[in-house]
Amino acid sequence: MIIVTGASGQLGRMVVNQLLERVPAGQIGVSVRDINKVKELQERGVRVRKGDYNDAESLAHAFEGASQVLIVSSNSLGEKAFLHHRTAIEAARKSGVQRIHYTSQMGSSNASYFPPMVDHAATEELLKASGTAFTSLRNGFYAGSALMMLGDAVQTGILAAPEDGPVAWTAHSDLAEAAAIAITEGALEGVTPVLTASETVDLAGIAALASELTGRPINRVVISDEEYRTGLIARGLPEERADMFVGLFRASRNGEFARTDDTLGRLLGREPVGMKEVLSTSLAGRSL
Repeated sequence: MIIVTGASGQLGRMVVNQLLERVPAGQIGVSVRDINKVKELQERGVRVRKGDYNDAESLAHAFEGASQVLIVSSNSLGEKAFLHHRTAIEAARKSGVQRIHYTSQMGSSNASYFPPMVDHAATEELLKASGTAFTSLRNGFYAGSALMMLGDAVQTGILAAPEDGPVAWTAHSDLAEAAAIAITEGALEGVTPVLTASETVDLAGIAALASELTGRPINRVVISDEEYRTGLIARGLPEERADMFVGLFRASRNGEFARTDDTLGRLLGREPVGMKEVLSTSLAGRSL
């Protein structure tokens, strides 16, 4: 049985949907904190069990009978994220799984300016030490984050953010499909090459693409890290999260997300979705 954690979230749900196209529903299980959020999957024949990264016993139950487990990375940061991942890896190992899959990120490094990348690097070390076969999917930077950074710039005409650098923005849908291929075909082993789209785009490029698609001028304005951080906190974001986002820009301009690789395209058998297509789909659904 294949178990997917975090299946009520965007990436986890997409992975399950991709798996359903490849294997019978009875061979798929999900581990979620709130089973009410995945009733549709249960109705399709997927095994649904409560599983919480804070509760090892719940994970043991959720992982029962699993041959493979996909651990979708925690939304927490630092020590809490590390403990979540350690608990899940240990539960999977004790359940006797043949392989653990983990959603890492292309910038995984213990020296990254972006805190989640340090967490990913620490988790990859746990996987290496687990004694269980594993695949750490070094996903390209989620294109959805670029949409978040674009914010209301189409309406205001201003995209204000700290200095950045080129990023290999990659669509959730492509990464979910790649994960399903890796799980069902055994296509990837250990820490993977970066799984990215074939191009990199900085925020100035995103502003230009959005302008082209909407016919509205958008001016990319560079502000200081501190001004950006102050603005986030003023809007109610906790300091830890504000620091995280500042770190994202520092990492970006340090080139941490600028690599591309053809592995994702080879897995998919086609060109990955580009940022222009992601923007076009997103903007088409907005009230402009």
